[in-house]
Amino acid sequence: MLSRIDKTLFITVVIILISGLLFFGSAALGVLASNEAKFYGIIENQLIYAFLGGSLALFLGMSIPYQLYKKYAYVLFAFSLVVTSLVFVPGLSMYHGGAHRWIDLGPITIQPSEFMKFCFVVVVAYWCSTYRHLFKNWKYGLLPYVLAGGLVSLLLLLQPDFGTYTIIMASSFVVYFVGGARKKHIYILLLLAVVGAVLLISARPYMLERVKTFFNNEYDPHGASYQLRQGLIALGSGGLTGRGLGQSVQKFNYLPEPIGDSILAVIGEELGFLGVAYVVILYGIVGRRGYYISVHAGDQFGRLLAIGITVIILTQAMINIMSMIKLFPLTGVPLPLISHGGTALMVVLFQLGVLLNISKSSDQNLV
Repeated sequence: MLSRIDKTLFITVVIILISGLLFFGSAALGVLASNEAKFYGIIENQLIYAFLGGSLALFLGMSIPYQLYKKYAYVLFAFSLVVTSLVFVPGLSMYHGGAHRWIDLGPITIQPSEFMKFCFVVVVAYWCSTYRHLFKNWKYGLLPYVLAGGLVSLLLLLQPDFGTYTIIMASSFVVYFVGGARKKHIYILLLLAVVGAVLLISARPYMLERVKTFFNNEYDPHGASYQLRQGLIALGSGGLTGRGLGQSVQKFNYLPEPIGDSILAVIGEELGFLGVAYVVILYGIVGRRGYYISVHAGDQFGRLLAIGITVIILTQAMINIMSMIKLFPLTGVPLPLISHGGTALMVVLFQLGVLLNISKSSDQNLV
């Protein structure tokens, strides 16, 4: 199985995963200071998902021929819509942090929108690879994409989950663009995106608050801009080389979500600019190999699916990193393969497995 895959990508994923566990363990010390039982619980949870469930998901993605996703594209997309809609069902829905994003199954909770990231890219890649020759007619190009995207948008924005919505729309847009969309239709979609963003910010008070803190982190320093300010303090105090692994101060009751979407700030405080650069370089390698796999994939569906998966992972990483250094408003998006998370971690590893499976079809020897 390993002899024909892109070995550079596989090794990079393993390095990120192992590094991520070290970073996560250090960040979780902030939880240990206040709740010992919770600390051991989240460490156990992360180890199970990363080394057991995550490893199985990675090898499952590597083992299943990617062409099967094309055959069952509609089924996968319908499944993702149905499962995601369950977050609104009383008794199943788990409400946390002002949103309905999880399904409570007793001993475990799942975030179904993570499945939707992959499934929507699959169905867009299928449509573009099958009907590209008909895209001059808007009924075969623009209309299906807008209708499918509208269903996804409705489910995600009602939760609300603007971070996941941004990732899904960005990745599917790239697939649609590369898949042969007409320039006129691209312009229409960009216009719709701008108008939609303005309307969402106006309609959602919490989003307006985040935009205000993005432009002025002195706004509401103990409320809306608190996380951003604490993150910048952590990054700034790390300097070039940091305080040392495990030596962060901000993770102890200062920095919100130190094991979640703020984990990069802990890395920056402990390992400095060099530590953050190390993380960025690793994601850059993933992006480069994903692009290479896409260019050399054996068929059009594989090319589009590969670029879609690559954009999903890179967009999520970029949003998290940029929000921590105040280049993008905070959205609560975790850092893939590093932040705390069960469903998200396993789905990312599965998608990377699919990307590695596509690399087997390459017309080049990937090293």
